[in-house]
Formats: sequence, C-alpha cells, structure tokens
Amino acid sequence: MILDILMSSLINGSVYALLAMGFSLIFGVARIVNVAHTAFYMLAAYCIYYGTHKLGVNPALCMLVAIVPVTLIGLLSYRLFIDPIREHEAAVLIATIALAMAMQEVMLLIFRGTFWACRLWWKDTGTFRGEDCLSTNVDLCRSSVGPVRVWALLLKTKLGLAIRSTAQDREVANLMGMNESRVAMITMGVSVGLAAFTGAVIAPLTIVNPFMWMHPLIMMMAVVVLGGLGSIKGSFIGAYILGFAESVVVFLIPMGAYLKGSVALSIMILVLLMRPEGLFGIAFEEER
Repeated sequence: MILDILMSSLINGSVYALLAMGFSLIFGVARIVNVAHTAFYMLAAYCIYYGTHKLGVNPALCMLVAIVPVTLIGLLSYRLFIDPIREHEAAVLIATIALAMAMQEVMLLIFRGTFWACRLWWKDTGTFRGEDCLSTNVDLCRSSVGPVRVWALLLKTKLGLAIRSTAQDREVANLMGMNESRVAMITMGVSVGLAAFTGAVIAPLTIVNPFMWMHPLIMMMAVVVLGGLGSIKGSFIGAYILGFAESVVVFLIPMGAYLKGSVALSIMILVLLMRPEGLFGIAFEEER
C-alpha cells in the first residue's frame, strides 16, 4: 500500500504540476487567468483517442503529434480572443470561460456525450492485467520528469530568462530590449503545450469525455493558490502536496475517492488562513 500511495502521489502530483506550472507561466508573464487551460488538456486527450482508434496511428507517435495542433489552436485562440483584451483582466477571465465552454460543446457535437477509453500507449496491446501494474507505474513515473524539464527550461535557457524577466517586471523587460508581446505569445504556446502534453500522457489512464477538464481545473486552481499566484516553484511543490493528500485519502479512508477533492481544497484553505499569499507568493505585491 505504501508503494501504491507513493506511485499515485507521483503521478497525480506530476499531472497537477504540469497544468499548474503552465497556468502560472502565462499568469506571471501576461497576467492572464486562463480558465480554458485544462480545456486544451481535454483536446489533446481527444486527439489521442481519435488518432489511435479512428485513424490507427501508433499510440506513442500520436501522443507526440497531438501536441502540435492543440498548441496551434491555443496560439490562435490567444491571438483572436485574448490578446485584443489582454489589459482588461475581467474581460479575459470571461473570454477564457466562454472559450472553454465552446470547446466542450464542440467535443459534444463531434463525439457526443459518450465516454471513451484509450488503449495504453506504452503497451502493444489494449489489455491491462494485474501483473502489469508495477511496470505500468514505472513507465508512468518516467513521465514525471516533465515538471523538472520545465524548471530546467526556465532556469537554464535564454527563453526561460526572458520569461522570468518579463514576469518579474514587464516595463523593465521592455526597456532592456525584450519584446514583451512576443514573449507573452511564446509563453502562451509553452503553456498550452504543457497542457497538451499532460492530456496526451494521461489519456490512456482516464475516461475521455467532454467534461474531463472540470476536475483538473479545480485542482489546478487549488495548486496555484496554495503555492502562490504566479510562482512556478509554488506550483511545483503545491502540486505534490495535494497529489499526496489525494492518494492518502483514497487508499486509507473508506470511500475516500469521494472525499479526495474536498480534503485537497481543505488543505488549501487551511494554508491560506495562515498565509494568505500562499506558500511562495509575495505579500502586498505591487500591481504591474
């Protein structure tokens, strides 16, 4: 049971970390509260399902290919719907909610309300037997290096330096010769790409349906608020805290699957009561 808790914590924490870090990136750089972030995660999962079951594409190849169209859709959505109203935060919030609902309705029209299951992309067959559990967990743990790679991108590359500089102070970044609008556009692409990668990895482990973006959205928001708005480090650590809390509740409490969301949100509220800015947020941050 201890091994199961650790593996489940690692998997859930990695999923929440990738989503929350992508959300925090675009919020930190452009002050965009992108509610549609997990809707792109849903689109990637549908791409995996359609590519593997309808077109017969190799699942591993389909996972890589699915990221490209979803990222392009995200960039197009940013250019058409978000960038023109970027300075009006309330309008951006409403626009991203509408965008998420629109993507949900499009998936309902195309795929109906049917719940679909994807075959495991790391297996040659679609079966899942009890003796496969350990190897499955090991393979999934390999995908947990995603958050570490994102952190390396931010700390070790020029693009990461530009993103962190723009997030820290947009006006100074412009004065230093950085094109703030271009950095925001690239950051949006990276953010949506992370959501698409997460959806592609998690698709074989969940049921693909038009409403699958809602629960991850709630947990992602909880992680971001727990870690501190705009804090990449806070999102990374907060994701694993809530992922571990979920796993403990599911494995140790009877009927814990129904309580995991409530317990995770209770932890967030408890932390905020003691530290309103979150674990790694900045108190009384000046609005930029």
